[in-house]
Amino acid sequence: MIVAGVFSFNGGKEYVHAKYPGLLEEIHDIIGSVSSSYHLTKVSREKTMPGRRLYEPRALNNTFKKEFHNRGWHVQRIPCAYTTEFYVEEYRPESFNKGAFREMDFIKEKLGVEVQFGKYAFMVYNVCAKMTIFRNLGHIDAGVEIVPTKQFAGQMSTGVSYFEQIVWDLQQRGVADIDVPVLILGIDS
Repeated sequence: MIVAGVFSFNGGKEYVHAKYPGLLEEIHDIIGSVSSSYHLTKVSREKTMPGRRLYEPRALNNTFKKEFHNRGWHVQRIPCAYTTEFYVEEYRPESFNKGAFREMDFIKEKLGVEVQFGKYAFMVYNVCAKMTIFRNLGHIDAGVEIVPTKQFAGQMSTGVSYFEQIVWDLQQRGVADIDVPVLILGIDS
């Protein structure tokens, strides 16, 4: 696979280049090592493209997971301890905290990486919420979000998010004082 697009959110490109040049090179090597052709295995049952062979996002994610783990990156899971203080007095759920957690795909030396081949809301959540939470808890100080380009996403099931979407949204949203520096990489086959 190739990196086809690069977007710097809140100085992410500059920050990652300056503080993590070796890890950035490693990320580019990982992307280059993933052969997308092995993942052109899903046969569509969607009305708009019946029988068409598509890229399988789960298989792509699993390959990225293997490649990152082989290079010493780790998954970071943090438990969520939800509070009941905001419930109305009459409401008492039986179990509200059981197994709740947040997870970052890969972390190494305080650089967090998310690979997103899912729905659009997850892509925005990763950059605008999850990375800030993980930074506030001391796990990361910057992030990299890896997403498909529109062309690549068009060869997957409908609804997969893409690079051009998040770039437009983040440009329109602007940067807030709580945002983490994030380098967003758009990849293609």
